[in-house]
Amino acid sequence: MRIEKFEELQCWQEARKLTRTLYAYTKNAGFSNDLRLTEKATGASISVMTSISEGFHARSAKIFIRLLGDARRSVAEVQSCLYVALDQQYIQHDDFIGGYLQCTVVRKLINGLIGRLNSRVT
Repeated sequence: MRIEKFEELQCWQEARKLTRTLYAYTKNAGFSNDLRLTEKATGASISVMTSISEGFHARSAKIFIRLLGDARRSVAEVQSCLYVALDQQYIQHDDFIGGYLQCTVVRKLINGLIGRLNSRVT
């Protein structure tokens, strides 16, 4: 099956879920008042989505792989922000676990796509 648009990529779909989750968390009272963390967390989650979509439209597999690497690093940034939110008691432990696990899902899907693209490049 040939994927025609980036919205069909499972890693992008799961990154979108991650972004929705982050935005929901940032509506919590303490979190919403911490503008620096809110901007960092939501910005990183948006970066995951946009790097995947930008890479999909790149003219080469190598560029797509590089942009997927950027997305993967942004996933790690989101996870780090989740730790700060938990430590500052902006989110509950269950929310932390849910967000962290969603990051793990996204990272695994990105890694799988990188692996498939690498097999085409080499």
